[in-house]
Amino acid sequence: MPRTVRAAAIQLAPVLDSADGTVERVCAAIAEAAGKGAELLVFPETFVPYYPYFSFVHPPVSIGARHMKLYEDSPSVPGPATDAVGAAARRHGVHVLLGVNERDHGSLYNAQLLFDAEGRIVLHRRKITPTFHERMIWGQGDGRGLRVVDTALGRIGALACWEHYNPLARAALMAQHEEIHLAQFPGSMVGPIFADQMEVTIRHHALESGCFVVNATGWLTDAQRAAIAPDPAMHRALRGGCCTAIVSPEGAHLAPPLREGEGMVIADLDMSLIVKRKRMMDSVGHYARPELLSLVVDDAPHDIARFSSAKDTSDEPERAEPDAGRPDADHGFAVLRAASG
Repeated sequence: MPRTVRAAAIQLAPVLDSADGTVERVCAAIAEAAGKGAELLVFPETFVPYYPYFSFVHPPVSIGARHMKLYEDSPSVPGPATDAVGAAARRHGVHVLLGVNERDHGSLYNAQLLFDAEGRIVLHRRKITPTFHERMIWGQGDGRGLRVVDTALGRIGALACWEHYNPLARAALMAQHEEIHLAQFPGSMVGPIFADQMEVTIRHHALESGCFVVNATGWLTDAQRAAIAPDPAMHRALRGGCCTAIVSPEGAHLAPPLREGEGMVIADLDMSLIVKRKRMMDSVGHYARPELLSLVVDDAPHDIARFSSAKDTSDEPERAEPDAGRPDADHGFAVLRAASG
């Protein structure tokens, strides 16, 4: 029988003044989507505690207090917030991609966390290059997050927002034979052009990689826009930009995309469509020319210091294992190589 996966892309508003409130909204949405048969759920970019919209509409000199509040509300990984979401994933037997502002001591990162149906974090990655205003908020990730993980649902990879405009980042995931790509954007900003560009981007990745794309964007209410930007002239910058959607390997929407309001886009992924698409054009297989074009990826962790008496990391989360899931070097299209020094 053909294998199918029911996916849900979830468009929600955070609770701006309560990180716990946002986590509660996530857990409630997990229960609702699971009740509709969803096995894979995707939430918006840095949804916990909220995407830093303030940095888009206010100058850096005026955002100090808001930035400090974001530090106070942002979760460490692992921590109580991830424990709660992991427990919800385990209770309902679903896989969940959650976007968080990850606090790591004195820095924040745009992190993507994939929980499996046992509630374990099987992918923990950080956005490699924050975009424009985001560089005032987050640090940079490294190549250890450019990896695809094997799950009970298929081979899953993820990128955040304009990482999708980095063709080499996408190629790194494609070379690992990604079957389901999970995408997250902030939503509720820039205007309709952002949603239009986003749709082109996710549909193109689905076509080029021959995979499914499940994309979630966030939503702001009118009251939240007013709280973020008291000047009504700035509210236009906090509208539009929503395109929560699920796209097939043939580049087609599997359900109408959600561009306004809260809700869920739910669709069944017929995994046989992957081979149907790749039979015609496998960009990392028979359509590749590795003797002409290839990619080298440094997927090693880059830490500020390395100690010769390093502790045993066998019990640490997935980020401590940069080699896990790396494809064999003879796949032809790309070489994923850890740094030697």
